[in-house]
Order: sequence, then structure tokens, then C-alpha cells
Amino acid sequence: MPTHFAPAPRSDADLAAANRGFYEPLWAQARLVPPERFNTWPLVRELAAASTRRLEIAPGLRPRLPLQDTCFVDLSAEALRKLRRHGASAVHGTIGALPYADAQFDLVCAFDILEHVADDIGALKELARVAAPGATLLLSVPLHTAAWTPFDEFVGHCRRYEPDDIHARLAQHGFRIEQSAVYGMQPKSSRLLEIGQWYLTHKRERAMWWYNRVFMPIAVRMQRPLQWRAGLGDTTGVDEILLVCRKP
Repeated sequence: MPTHFAPAPRSDADLAAANRGFYEPLWAQARLVPPERFNTWPLVRELAAASTRRLEIAPGLRPRLPLQDTCFVDLSAEALRKLRRHGASAVHGTIGALPYADAQFDLVCAFDILEHVADDIGALKELARVAAPGATLLLSVPLHTAAWTPFDEFVGHCRRYEPDDIHARLAQHGFRIEQSAVYGMQPKSSRLLEIGQWYLTHKRERAMWWYNRVFMPIAVRMQRPLQWRAGLGDTTGVDEILLVCRKP
């Protein structure tokens, strides 16, 4: 009989500690992967060409928007240092309190961040606040609470979203889902995730060597082109989804 996991309630302090504990050492030893290497680039290139006011939140060392002429906000000192070293404009901040004026951006990008914060309603409110009328929001989230694994907890997730819930929350804050695509680079093998988690916990130096030189390059190279569909689409069996939203 399969084992089922469920997310345990976690405070802001617990989540912040989990995220710092996982990502700060990760970014300290990881290399920046430029946005052109990801399968999101064809879409991003088109959107960025039409958007002079751009914001990406919590990119770590995996930014999806162009490094030049984009504002980046991140909590990690290591990520900020390396982003700046590559010529990016990057400031310290969180998705719950963005250091920008209202309606300032035409393109807002928030990949793999909403699931890390306890107050996701406040985070969505901030996204809506800084997005100008007509702005595009690129948002990725993990789906289906039933798909929760110990690895979600290990990397500092607070939740997975049911499709109807994320649709309703976005609508509540003035965003309409225009199209979506199945997304994510996480291995499907739970055994492989368990091995990776063990090595990151007990043999981080060795794990990071393999991550930087073998696993990440292979994962980037093996990405498939994103298959876009109108609206939210069928999410049966989908682990993570990328949403293109518009603020009317």
C-alpha cells in the first residue's frame, strides 16, 4: 500500500529557517544558469521585448528574465552577490513586502516561490500591487496536495495547490489565466529524490560537485519545449504548472 504524506502546518519562522538552510548553502556553491538556457526563454524573450519595466522575484541563481534591464528581488545574500557579479540589478527583499511603488512593472515573474511563503494571499496582493494595468504575470506552482512528498518539506514548501484554488486566488487579485504549460525539472523518481536529499544533508560538497557539473547541465539539456494550452487546461497527473496571467 502506498504511503501518503501531507504538509504539516509551518510558521513563517519555520519556513524562513527551512528556506535559508536549504538555499543559502545551495547558492553559495552553485553556478548561475543564464535565462537563455531554460525552456521558458522563447516565451520570455517575446514578452521581454515588449516590456521595459520587468521584475523577477526570488530567482536565486536560476533567473528566467534577462539579466540586463530587469529588477531582481531575492532573500539570499549569496544569490544577490552572484546576480550582481553578472551585471544584474538585484536588491534584498521578499515577495510579501516588495520594495517598489504601485503599478510599476509590465512583466512580473515569480517562479517556484508562492509555495514557500505562509501568507500566500499577502504575496499575491503584493504581485497585484506592483503590476501595472495590462501587465503579464508568469507564475509557477506545484499542484495537488495528494502529491506531497518529504522532499517538498525538505526544500521549504508550505503547500501544493489544487487547480481550482490557484485559479480562484489569482482571480481574487485581478489576474486572469491566459495559458499554461506543464512545467518543472524535478526528477519523477521518488527514490532519486531520496538519494539527492540524503547527499545534500550528509555529503553536501560531493552532492554539489555532481549537481553543478553533471545533473544540472543534463537537466537543462534534456528540457522539452513547453506545450502551451489555453487557460488552466487538464491538470491530471501534473506535478507543477507554469501560468501566463494578465492583469486586465
